[in-house]
Amino acid sequence: MSNSSSIPQFLLLTLTDRRELQLLHFWLFLAISLAALLANGLILSAVACDHHLHTPMGFFLLNLSLTDLGCICTTVPKAMHNSLWGTRSISYMGCAAQVFLLIFLFGAEYSILTIMCYDRYVAICKPLHYGTLLGSRACAHMAAAAWATGFLNALLHTASTFSLPLCQGNALGQFFCEIPHILKLSCSHSGYIREIGLIVVSACLIFGCFIFIVFSYVQIFRAVLRIPSQQGRHKAFSTCLPHLVVVSLFVSTVVLAYLKPPSISCQSLDLAVAVLYSVMPPALNPFIYSLRNQELKDALRKMITTPFLRSNKLHLFFCRTLMA
Repeated sequence: MSNSSSIPQFLLLTLTDRRELQLLHFWLFLAISLAALLANGLILSAVACDHHLHTPMGFFLLNLSLTDLGCICTTVPKAMHNSLWGTRSISYMGCAAQVFLLIFLFGAEYSILTIMCYDRYVAICKPLHYGTLLGSRACAHMAAAAWATGFLNALLHTASTFSLPLCQGNALGQFFCEIPHILKLSCSHSGYIREIGLIVVSACLIFGCFIFIVFSYVQIFRAVLRIPSQQGRHKAFSTCLPHLVVVSLFVSTVVLAYLKPPSISCQSLDLAVAVLYSVMPPALNPFIYSLRNQELKDALRKMITTPFLRSNKLHLFFCRTLMA
C-alpha cells in the first residue's frame, strides 16, 4: 500500500491514441483558448478604459472575465501540451494546484453569476432602489465575498482530497485533475466519506444559489411581460434567457460530474461533461453576458477604431508635410 506522499505524479487520460487525432485536439483546444483569451481580454480592456462602463454591471463583467481567463488557463494549456507531445504525466503538486485553482475560480464565477442575476433583478424590478442597493461599496463587498467564498471552498476541498492515502495507482480517468477521479484512487473510507460530505454541502449551496437565480428571473419575466413595447420585451427576453440557459448548463454539468454514482461512470460521458463545464464557458460567456451589451459593443468599437483613425491622421499629416 502506498499513500499520496509516495506518488510523484499522476497520469492523465489521453483523449485518443491516434497521433492525427491528438494533433486535432491540440488545434481545437488552441482555437478555443485563443477565442476565450481574445474575447475576455477585449472586455477587460474596454471596461477598464471606458468610463461609461464603470457601472455595477461593468464591474461584475470585469470580475467574470477574470475568472474565465483563469479557468481557461488552468486546464487547457496542460491538455494542449499532452496532446502535442503525446504525454500523460502531471506532477503531484501540479495536480493539487490545478484542483485548487479550478474550484477557486468556479466558485468565484458562480457567485459572480448569482450577483449579476441580482443586479438584473434590481435594475428591472426595483429601479428606484438601484443606486442604494448596488452602490460602489456594496458592489465591492459582494465581489470580495464571491472571491473569498471560492477561495475558502477550494482550500477545504484541496486539503481534504490531497490528505487522503492513495493506493489504487496514479492513473486518472480525466484529461485534467478532477476530485471524483482522485477519490477513486483512495483507500481511506473515512476520508472518502468526508470529502463526499464536503461535495454534498457545496452542491447544496450551488443549488440554493440556483433557486435564487430562477426565482429572480421569474420576477424579471413577470416585470418584462408588463412592458407595453413588444421591442422592449424582446430585448429583455433575448438578454435574460441566454443567461438562464448558461447558468442551468453550468450547474447541471458540475453536479453531474461531481455527484453521479461511480456505477454509471462512462469515459465518453465524463469527457463531454468536463468539456462543457470547464472549457466551453470561458469561451462562450463573453458572447452571452458581455458582447450582447450595446454599451460594451460601442466601447469595443471605439477602442478598436481609435488607433486606426489616429494612424490615418498621422499618415495624412506626414503626406501633407512631404508635399509642402
